[in-house]
Amino acid sequence: MRILISNDDGIEAPGIALAAKAASLLSDDVWVVAPDGKRTAAGPSLTVARPITMRRLGERRFSCSGTPADCIVTSMGWLFNDGKKPDLVVGGVNDGRNVGEDLAYSGTLGIAREATFWGIPAIGFSRVKEANVREGDAAWLARFIERLWQTRSEWAMEGHWLSVNLPADLPAAIAQPTIGRDKIARKTEIVRENGDEIELIVPRGRAHSSRKGDENSLIAEGFATMNRLNWFGETQLGGAFMEGLRAATK
Repeated sequence: MRILISNDDGIEAPGIALAAKAASLLSDDVWVVAPDGKRTAAGPSLTVARPITMRRLGERRFSCSGTPADCIVTSMGWLFNDGKKPDLVVGGVNDGRNVGEDLAYSGTLGIAREATFWGIPAIGFSRVKEANVREGDAAWLARFIERLWQTRSEWAMEGHWLSVNLPADLPAAIAQPTIGRDKIARKTEIVRENGDEIELIVPRGRAHSSRKGDENSLIAEGFATMNRLNWFGETQLGGAFMEGLRAATK
């Protein structure tokens, strides 16, 4: 099994080392292609019509000057262009949970989404900050990934991927939460003002708002949470509404 791993925290982040260690317990064909620095909240954005620099850091290990999703595009369009494509893409393990509106902003989940465009099963892993990292975490994560791989026919539908949030302590029971509301970027702070030029910063952090059954509430109870997401997510408009609209625009 060929496994491709990426993240949005940068190739030297501890979380991607954990993911790579877990993957190496399942396969001897593990590739790491990740941004050369932190790309938090890069979402699914791509670098188009501008140069991207890839740097070989070791056997099957590359850094990328672009976004997390660029790492998947460059892997598919260059690294594996003439050879076997990955069987599984793993994003993360992200430094911090991805809940609520993060599903739209997350570079970790942007990796998984991009992988689905190439028809590859994908999982985005995130973990709470200041987790209690232990020696056995990689082995537990490997067993989790292995089970998901074995059951991929049940979740890897076209255009779908998995988002997994890990709690502070592993091992953990698995739960499927509702998607909550926990808004990041609620405020901006003024760093500097110089006439008509104002420098702002959006600080990190969030309220960790919670309601029963959502990601935050279950993570607080010690669960690892898992949702299946999709990129299209349309909801049909009502027939009466559409008929009225057609009539009004004749």
